[in-house]
Amino acid sequence: MPQSISKIHRHLVFSTKGRERVIADEIRPVLHEYMGGILRKKDCKPIEINTEPDHAHVLFCLGRTVTVAEVVGKLKQGSTLWLREQGPRCHMFRWQAGYGVFAVSHSNVDAAREYIRNQREHHRKVTFQDEFRAFLRKHDEEWDERYVWD
Repeated sequence: MPQSISKIHRHLVFSTKGRERVIADEIRPVLHEYMGGILRKKDCKPIEINTEPDHAHVLFCLGRTVTVAEVVGKLKQGSTLWLREQGPRCHMFRWQAGYGVFAVSHSNVDAAREYIRNQREHHRKVTFQDEFRAFLRKHDEEWDERYVWD
């Protein structure tokens, strides 16, 4: 086959350092657009991006020539620099060192989008830590609590 084709959906989840609640509602829409721009520059298609004060969910289609680690590194680095310019509340902003990234089948993209859009409602009942643990269990991933949170 002379043409290379790839369509791999990923749901990326990561929190602020120490789960500090520093992402203000008023900057979230612009932050989401900025993060989408970073993804597009890495030849990834942003599908849904949402943040809460202490974490981010990013649904995207992985570009065929980049690794997940490369995309996550650029996304976190670029958004960190942008957030630090948004005023005194974020001047020392940092994301946690780690992240979780999970496969999403094409048939589940709409459900994942809806889940990400409804984060505010979801977190009225479930903490970020419990949400992340549920992702790990759902994807049959083993983890050590000592190394998941920073």
